[in-house]
Amino acid sequence: MSELYAVRRMQLRDRCAATGSAAALISRPANVRYLTGCAPSGAALLLGPAVDVLLCGRPLSGDPAEGRPAEDVRVSVLPTRGGDPVVAGADLAAKAGADTLAVEEHHLTVTRHRALSQVAPRLRLTDLACAVEAQRLVKDDEEISCLRIAAEIADQALGELLESILVGRTERHLALELERRLVDHGADGPAFPTSVATGQNAGRPGHLPTDRRVEEGDFLSVCLGANYRGYRCEIGRTFVIGTTPADWQIELYDLVFAAQRAGREALAPGVECREVDRVTRYVLDAAGYGEGLGPWTGHGVGLEIDEDPQLSPAAMGKLDACVPVTVEPGVHLPGRGGVRIDDTLVVRPEADGGPELLTITTKELLAL
Repeated sequence: MSELYAVRRMQLRDRCAATGSAAALISRPANVRYLTGCAPSGAALLLGPAVDVLLCGRPLSGDPAEGRPAEDVRVSVLPTRGGDPVVAGADLAAKAGADTLAVEEHHLTVTRHRALSQVAPRLRLTDLACAVEAQRLVKDDEEISCLRIAAEIADQALGELLESILVGRTERHLALELERRLVDHGADGPAFPTSVATGQNAGRPGHLPTDRRVEEGDFLSVCLGANYRGYRCEIGRTFVIGTTPADWQIELYDLVFAAQRAGREALAPGVECREVDRVTRYVLDAAGYGEGLGPWTGHGVGLEIDEDPQLSPAAMGKLDACVPVTVEPGVHLPGRGGVRIDDTLVVRPEADGGPELLTITTKELLAL
């Protein structure tokens, strides 16, 4: 793995050199982890012409969720508690003789940017922009392997929940149980706050669990994900509780399922991101649900749960092979509930079998 991180840093170093910067300072946590294998809270990576230094405000904890730094990265713990690793990185670059330093302006506060100028006034700061994010877009085999494991963990946690008694339990209780099961099966933690929605809450995007109890005849929608070695997946399913689904529930579910299938089948290298959104949205819009739809159909996943590319009407660019994305359409009917179906897939060419489905829990409308 150290060799892999070294290659990533070399690619970034070459990009910086091409723009006239001999050094770069990386502060966005996901980018620090991508380049070093480790992202302690508040840490910064100084990418120098000769040596790469991970600056930390405190000693490494050894927590698996924090990661482990590559062997060829020097770890430097600030001597003063409360010091800023980003500011220390700029100072170190100036003392090493750098005259230009590329920084992630989109991640720096105005206060922090001002502090960099004060500690190293002769250092010219340039904007690295989203160079690392662009580098992270296409995943390598190791990254996709981590996503597969994260998806397996999420599938296991959800599958076990479906085998338990659900009626009478609260949304909040079920969400906490799912997050515990994720950790029990090897996750570093949840990829994002788990959403459990029942009854009139079902199908609502981003719903935060409440003390509402599961009742017979409810729609139950669940959205969860596992964080495994920093990589995050997402799965969402909708079920009916304790009885044969009503006609309106079957019709709504079949509609959302058809939309989700259209989006999944559209995933291929070279396809415009907004086209995936268009074909998914069309199915729901044609049935009269266009006004209530969310701003996007899906998004990229990786070291963050919401990465590029965005699958939305205004999205620019085309899909590449080996890019993991979600396809997650849903419909919420105020006062009645709704349906959401969400999968994580990896874009693959048709010659390789088409999109690879990572989250495999059944999408059949089950009565639990």
